[in-house]
Amino acid sequence: MTTPPPLATSGCPMLHGAAFAARPSAVYDQLRAQGPAGWAEIAPGVHALVVTNHRAAVTLLNDTAVYSKDSRLWAALAQGQVPPDSPVLGMMAWRPSVLYTDGDEHARLRWAMDDCIARISPHRLREITRRSALTLIARVIARGQADLMADFADMVPMLVFAELLGCPPEKTDQMVRACQDLISAGPEAAQGAADFAGLLFELIQLRRARPGQDLTSWMINHGAALSDDEALNQLFCVTGAGLIPAAAATAWTLHLLLRDDEYAGSLAAGTLTVRRALSKALWERAPMANFSVHFARYDTYLHGVPVPGGVPVLISHAAANTDPALPRGLSYDSQAHLAWSAGPHRCPAISQATTIVQTAVETILDQLWDMALTDESAQPLLRHGPFHQCPQTMPVTFRPKSADRIPATAIAGGTS
Repeated sequence: MTTPPPLATSGCPMLHGAAFAARPSAVYDQLRAQGPAGWAEIAPGVHALVVTNHRAAVTLLNDTAVYSKDSRLWAALAQGQVPPDSPVLGMMAWRPSVLYTDGDEHARLRWAMDDCIARISPHRLREITRRSALTLIARVIARGQADLMADFADMVPMLVFAELLGCPPEKTDQMVRACQDLISAGPEAAQGAADFAGLLFELIQLRRARPGQDLTSWMINHGAALSDDEALNQLFCVTGAGLIPAAAATAWTLHLLLRDDEYAGSLAAGTLTVRRALSKALWERAPMANFSVHFARYDTYLHGVPVPGGVPVLISHAAANTDPALPRGLSYDSQAHLAWSAGPHRCPAISQATTIVQTAVETILDQLWDMALTDESAQPLLRHGPFHQCPQTMPVTFRPKSADRIPATAIAGGTS
């Protein structure tokens, strides 16, 4: 095989900063002009190949012989060429979790992950999500206005995961604060990650002494015999991978239902399910815009594009889902989108994530049925960074209502 030419990144598009957040589609068009994959700067001084073609993305995601998830293969990082404070390291630096492993090790960790997630009762998950959503709605219902991101979409998955992990009530506020910092795009993200890891370590010790019916207890007692470090990073992975995607999917589904005349009218008539709106949102606004990081084990080609070994190759789920080469007339009911990724590292909690989003959306629409976007003409500004496609804010107004219409026993803490 002919050796690919050397890396040339000068003048390549930037997948970070205000310009990308304001017009990501323009950057994806620039990348498409390079071919099925193109070079981009994903953070200051950090470059990667980004796959924008749907067919090429599916090829890569299923080719475990050529492409690895182990970021210890990242040549620039090993050679000290990545700034130690780079904002992408939190998502790309190696950890002993299912996200960064291949082969037998991935199979062992994925076994534990799949088994533990499968033990979550769908009925219980709906009830936890509904209680969490009602708790948040009760805080704003009398105000007549809210930010769907800060007051609702961001917070619902945090409260849900705190309960699924078996976090004691007295620690829930700490966990939520750590998660809020963790998902931020600012300098507090690193401290939030450290605080969250510390809380998970405490939780693992607690559940070793007092097991319960929760993800932490199931993970540390699983037949895969995980070490505390592996268990911590597995829990970190499942939570970190669930927070912003669930928040973004909730927000985009609500935005579609409130802004799109066809969907809003169908919703009012009772002819459209939230699930179908979520499906369209996943196609058009993939929550994980650019991720699924892989590394070629050696110099190779992907659909004719040179791929040097040891460089990060990201899948642009956002660009692949909107690839102009996709068949015309493809229904949004199709599940061929890559919002959940594909291949052996496909999201292990699709059903659970769908339940959280669908229940959260249905609950807020039920309670705030007259809700309207403050500015229906504007597209929400996105949070900065290469990985997530998540609104910064989403202000809404509604007629103020009495919080008494939500029974105390229906919200989190109401039965204590």
